[in-house]
Amino acid sequence: MKTKPVLTIDDVRTILDAASRYAREHDWNVTISVVDDGGHLLGMLRLDGAAPLTAVISPGKARVSALGRRESGTYEQSINEGRYAYLSVPMDAMLEGGVPIVVDGQVVGAVGVSGVKSTQDVEIAKAGIAALSGR
Repeated sequence: MKTKPVLTIDDVRTILDAASRYAREHDWNVTISVVDDGGHLLGMLRLDGAAPLTAVISPGKARVSALGRRESGTYEQSINEGRYAYLSVPMDAMLEGGVPIVVDGQVVGAVGVSGVKSTQDVEIAKAGIAALSGR
C-alpha cells in the first residue's frame, strides 16, 4: 500500500496566514481558499473589502487546480486559444488563480485566490504555499 502526505489544519492556517499577509501588504482585497487533493474545502478567508462573488470563485479555482493537478490558468489559456470543448467540463472556475500544492512530487491540495488581477491572485497563492517550506 502506498502512503502520501496530506495537509493538516496547521498547514492550512500557515497558508492562509502567509497568503493574507502578502495580500494585505499590497492592499489587495481577496478571498483565499485551500482545498485537499480531492478539491474539498479545508479553509477559506475573505479579507475585508473583498467582493462577495470572490467567496464563490476562490474555492472553485482551488478545486480546478487540485483535481486537474496543475494551475487553473492552463485551462483558461486553452479555452482562450480555441479549445472550447473545455467549456463542457463540469467545473466552475477554470480561471487563472488556482495553484496546486505539491509535496514530494504529489499534489496534496491547492490554493485558489480571487479578487484582483489573475496574475496577482497567483502571486498570493504562491506566497501562501511558499510558507509551508519555511516551517
